[in-house]
Amino acid sequence: MNERDVLLQLALQFLTVSLLAIGGAAAVIPEIHRGVVETHQWMSSQEFANLFALAQAAPGPNVLVVTVIGWRVAGLAGALVATGAMTIPAFGLAYFAARFRQRWHMLDWYKRLERGAAPVTIGLIASAGCLLTLAVAQESWMSYAITAGMAAVIALTRLNPLIFLGVAAGLGLLGLV
Repeated sequence: MNERDVLLQLALQFLTVSLLAIGGAAAVIPEIHRGVVETHQWMSSQEFANLFALAQAAPGPNVLVVTVIGWRVAGLAGALVATGAMTIPAFGLAYFAARFRQRWHMLDWYKRLERGAAPVTIGLIASAGCLLTLAVAQESWMSYAITAGMAAVIALTRLNPLIFLGVAAGLGLLGLV
């Protein structure tokens, strides 16, 4: 397969996912994983999870994961194509949605539509978390325990999750994860 075909497949992968990304790129991680790991086999689940973690650790928006995946698959051209394919349609949709909201936001049916989108977004993000947990936790029960602990801390307290991210990183350095 030549580079042009790979770039076209990257563009199609992220163009289709872009319009489903209600709640940001994290909400469509399972679909990105399906396309990148299972369909095209550009990388393993572990490598996908590592790239996701790298993108999350870098400053900037969650959509950076797409750039990193594109870079891994096809270098600079892949990064540019994947990022453009993911962001340009989403920006256009967001623009028109904002104009639509400005006009209709006071109507009862629109308020119900907005309230209905919240559980969908939460479900998509929760499924992304489950997928990433399964991708990296196959080697150790400690990974499951850290993930469950982090989810509980985030849900039940106002503590900064970066503290626990540091603890988890320390456990990894000690070889416990």
